[in-house]
Amino acid sequence: MKEHIRVKGMVTVRVFDKDGKIKRRAPGWFGRLLRIQGRPYEQRFHNIVTREGDALIADALLASPNKAKVTSASGYIQVGTGWTGNSTKTNTRCNTPTGSMKALDAGYPALKAAWGSTGDTTLTYRATFAAGALNVNGINEACLLNGNSGSSNCLAYAQITPVVNVTSSDTLQILWEITILGQ
Repeated sequence: MKEHIRVKGMVTVRVFDKDGKIKRRAPGWFGRLLRIQGRPYEQRFHNIVTREGDALIADALLASPNKAKVTSASGYIQVGTGWTGNSTKTNTRCNTPTGSMKALDAGYPALKAAWGSTGDTTLTYRATFAAGALNVNGINEACLLNGNSGSSNCLAYAQITPVVNVTSSDTLQILWEITILGQ
């Protein structure tokens, strides 16, 4: 009997305005002509568990792991503007980081559903870049790390497309989901 384990992930990116509502993109010329609102800044993307991430998952299964897990105390999300599409499996950071790494929000990581329920094999990680933390156009990459030092390891990396623009009055929230499936 063969057992195949798959690890897959999704990243949800949301931008909130100063009033806490999901911000909308500027409509295109046709939308402006018909007075249609732009699409909400809420997008879902696939991500890749990196080579380091594969090793972190294997290490976490040891009785005495050698590497730090991505926990509420050690987990960070970094965003950047340098997506290249090259060697994403081997990325160890964002190619062109912008702003500071953000620690995971309180209560994360967490299971998506209660133990024994559908969704109990999905881990969720969330970081919120509060208003004033970023003021940048063209955010097109993000990574999930087990720390904020140079020796930290990258569990997962994602391309963000279309790009996300954040002003100093906006809040950027990134929700990362990693699902482990045995098949």
